[in-house]
Amino acid sequence: MNLEDIIENAADRCDLTSARDQQRLYTLAQTLLDIPGLDIEQVREAALRDGTPLEFRLAAKLYESRRFMQRNAQPCAVGIVLAMWGEQNRLRPRSESNPNGEDSLRRKTEQLSWITKDTPVTWTLYVVDDGCPNGSGSIAQQIARDAGEHAHKIKVLFLEEAVGKGSGILSTIHSVNESRKGGAVILGCQQAIDDGMDAVIYTDADCSVHLGQVGLLLQKHLEQGAPIVLGNRKAKGAVLVKQEDRWGVGIKVLRHMQRMIGAPIFSRGILDTQAAFKLYERDTLKRILDVVCVLDFSFDTDWILAAIAQGERIETVPFAFIDSFAESASITQGPMSTWEILLKGLVKAVRVHGLAHSEDMARLIDEEIQSAADLDSLINDLPEELAHAGADQLGDPTVMSPESLRDWIRGCKESAL
Repeated sequence: MNLEDIIENAADRCDLTSARDQQRLYTLAQTLLDIPGLDIEQVREAALRDGTPLEFRLAAKLYESRRFMQRNAQPCAVGIVLAMWGEQNRLRPRSESNPNGEDSLRRKTEQLSWITKDTPVTWTLYVVDDGCPNGSGSIAQQIARDAGEHAHKIKVLFLEEAVGKGSGILSTIHSVNESRKGGAVILGCQQAIDDGMDAVIYTDADCSVHLGQVGLLLQKHLEQGAPIVLGNRKAKGAVLVKQEDRWGVGIKVLRHMQRMIGAPIFSRGILDTQAAFKLYERDTLKRILDVVCVLDFSFDTDWILAAIAQGERIETVPFAFIDSFAESASITQGPMSTWEILLKGLVKAVRVHGLAHSEDMARLIDEEIQSAADLDSLINDLPEELAHAGADQLGDPTVMSPESLRDWIRGCKESAL
């Protein structure tokens, strides 16, 4: 079977929570691997074509990842960290009583087993309960006990048992309520470092990222020596499937604010700061964890800013992501609550790490964004200055200054009263 035949027979849809669809992906990726002399650029170009089926585009990522893993001769122990809060449904299989089930932990162990088979790369999953009121950690423990040959590779941790102990930022908190994902990810990373992992990758608890792609991160790290590799869903060659548009038109306002504050990040071409598919080399990660300052959803930018302040090299790589929206935390707490956390955490981090940023915009966020309700008043409107601004213009104060934005925000807030 040649490349065009494979593309023609690929499906237009793919469910990463389905064992059947996952097996089809493995079969497709292996078929590509078995084609003698296949040029990887041919596969990449085919995946970029308009109309190429989704299943092939995903399989192409697995092919590229596995292709590297098969030729890699460097041993590497990798810790995979994920945080859990409200994941009780996605951890369990889908059923009539659990329509959003993903069987996510079992899927991840299968994916890691496939990508590392017959390679010098080993893995351990660090699954961290972030104070989940619905017992995500206990459910994960049961799944781990039933994981057969993989049981010893799954470690379930509870943030509640670590607060106020050890060193670093976790020693300064007194309750799991002070964490919003960031604390759980930090605990998992600390344990991975203590266990001697050579590199740590963190991801989400759902099935949005197929972990058969870890070779994409490891290639940049092992072959090219990058200590930090960030997955990028917005780069050419990435696969991004979102079930729906979560935001109103005012999202451009929030991104304008975000990019003006986070200029040290965005000016480097790092545009997908929140992608839950990142690799950190252990010693680099230790230095970063010594200085991190937030425990909430803004931890991604905190870590990146810490790395920039320390002069660390950062690389990015395109990957495939299929949005798992139904059980998202942004639904539970509200999308503007998440954005409030992201903006305020970003302001705190640029200040703590001593990096240049728009101080006028930082003050605007301090003074004008007091709650998620303030952002709710903005999200469905758009100032004229940003209406036709391209993505590359967001964050440019000459397009819309903090002073002009302040006046516009005050008008929106007054109208909402």
